[in-house]
Amino acid sequence: MLRILIDSAADYLPADAAKRNIEFIPLTVTLDGTPYQDGVDLTTDEYYDKLSRAAEFPKTSQPSPQAFADIFQDVKDKGDEMICITLAAALSGTYQSANIAKEMVEYDRIHIINAKTATCAIRVLADYARDLADQGVSTLEIVDKVKALREKVKIYAILDTLEYLYKGGRLSKGAATIGEMVSLKPIITLDSEGAIMVPGKCVGKNKATMFVMKALDTVEVDTSFPFYTIYTLGTENCEHLEKKLDTAGYSIADRLQIGATIGSHIGPGVFGVIFVQK
Repeated sequence: MLRILIDSAADYLPADAAKRNIEFIPLTVTLDGTPYQDGVDLTTDEYYDKLSRAAEFPKTSQPSPQAFADIFQDVKDKGDEMICITLAAALSGTYQSANIAKEMVEYDRIHIINAKTATCAIRVLADYARDLADQGVSTLEIVDKVKALREKVKIYAILDTLEYLYKGGRLSKGAATIGEMVSLKPIITLDSEGAIMVPGKCVGKNKATMFVMKALDTVEVDTSFPFYTIYTLGTENCEHLEKKLDTAGYSIADRLQIGATIGSHIGPGVFGVIFVQK
């Protein structure tokens, strides 16, 4: 049997993943000295509530090699196969932990894929792998197809506040203060390795929204895959974007929430899109 494993940075709620026969391993987020298993110990909204009141900036940590090894050993013992799709190696050590675990277990029928992306874009890859498996496609062919698809999954997200970039050490206090004064809204995306890029900075949410709409105009969306809107905490910004997308003729499959692992670094009010480019 082919089993599929994702980590919690995919922002696929464990119960929803289980319905699709997709297994789940959590990263850990530590707030004010208390560790929480992402997607397990708290709902996403509860996490953001605690984050807003935290005295210290949160710390995220990947699953240990042993946590992966426990799952991999079960796969080996049962004679199964597994495709494990992890958060981009450019953003986390999760991919490395999984590879160490594979060496510990010594089982070649485990295939580890660096998603080279983050959040719900990993869900797109996992769902695709599950669909192919259900169609009877061979494991090695699924691995190749998922690796090909990861190059086409795109994310555009608009940050509503610069506070969390500053708290996380990714922006100076002066730059953050000036940015907040002029209502600067950075647009972030990921490069081919999954590292964060900032293709634009706009003054105000309306201009940032139009930046994303214009970016969509430059590509051809593959409508055979779902088109998602995404948000962290609060849906008002996302709803505004969805109205623009609806007017432009985009069919939105679902609105998905970005969880603790990624949301800790970008804060509330974030909104954007995930889609597959032809």
